[in-house]
Amino acid sequence: QVQLVESGGGLVQAGGSLRLSCAASGRGFGTMAWFRQAPGKEREFVARMNWSGINIVYADSVRGRFIISRENAKNTVYLQMNSLKPEDTAIYYCAAKLTTLPGEYNYWGQGTQVTVFS
Repeated sequence: QVQLVESGGGLVQAGGSLRLSCAASGRGFGTMAWFRQAPGKEREFVARMNWSGINIVYADSVRGRFIISRENAKNTVYLQMNSLKPEDTAIYYCAAKLTTLPGEYNYWGQGTQVTVFS
């Protein structure tokens, strides 16, 4: 059974850092990504990378502050979030798909809350 389990969310002051983890089980994936959803807003893309680590893409809103990485041996992807802003407050979701091609994500985690206060 495929599972994505996020961890690492929490409460942090603006300017601080958090690292989110997403542990995948059940199989390997071609692409893993992070999305987020703030209260009253639609879910938005944050970052993605393919399993080789060659193709990494960030949303404009987080580029230069967030870093996505993976540890293949643990089948885990991370999101290092630096210089956090109150507008980064959201539920962060890990997502995965089997291919590296464009398309829908097949699997989603349960989400982890990130709250940034000023």
